[in-house]
Amino acid sequence: MAGQQSAQPARDHSAGPAAPPSVDLNADVGESFGRWTLGDDDGLLHLVTSANIACGFHAGDPPTLRRACALAASRGVAIGAQVSYRDLAGFGRRFMDVDARELTDDVLYQLGALEAFARVAGSRIGYLKPHGALYNAVVRHEAQAAAVVQAVVEYDPALAVLGLPGSALLAAAQDAGLRAVPEAFADRAYTAAGTLVPRSRPDAVVTQVEAVVARVLRMVTEHELVADDGSVVAVRPHSICLHGDTPGAVGLARAVRDALTALGIAVRPFAPAPAPA
Repeated sequence: MAGQQSAQPARDHSAGPAAPPSVDLNADVGESFGRWTLGDDDGLLHLVTSANIACGFHAGDPPTLRRACALAASRGVAIGAQVSYRDLAGFGRRFMDVDARELTDDVLYQLGALEAFARVAGSRIGYLKPHGALYNAVVRHEAQAAAVVQAVVEYDPALAVLGLPGSALLAAAQDAGLRAVPEAFADRAYTAAGTLVPRSRPDAVVTQVEAVVARVLRMVTEHELVADDGSVVAVRPHSICLHGDTPGAVGLARAVRDALTALGIAVRPFAPAPAPA
């Protein structure tokens, strides 16, 4: 596995039954660290329905995780663990050839850390989503995908797994009897193979509000998107990801949510938070 640029899914990107009459909006939050602030968690958590909260391995420190969980819980936003390689210096965006058992333990560690703050906030973790290079690796890296899924099975098989349609991760989750939830990205460019355009390219992130809204509406209502080469790729996302570090992220999230609501499409979490034990 060379890293995120080489990740390729199977050709069938539809993954799952017909799109539901509602859609979830998820965003990465809790990624600040110490005196360094990334993103507007407060603004985003007024608009999204699921929060992918960093667990301390790529970003996020204990006070940040506590605040993010408290904000999400107070607003009825589902809490998801955004697990990563152990890579603070690289923001989790560097592929690591980690032993499968070690990766399972790393994911378990992160789940436990975030769960503590979710429970203190009166909520629970409802799902898992990999971050950065790990997200891209488990598109086709079967051993690492299985390691991530094993952590969920051991920790709480009631958790959903959020990932790229056609990926090894979602296939492994389904095989393990877990709920596999396909997502699409509002603000990221796609290749004709259904993978994300590498962030090293200048066209990797879509920042124009009109373009982002049009992409989301097409994905949700027509179940397709236009790739970087102009070809059309079929998608059936149950959740739409809005990156918290995209320029103008809060404005983009507000425009997307308003457009969906205007079409009568319900915006609600795919994995409502379970009651605290």
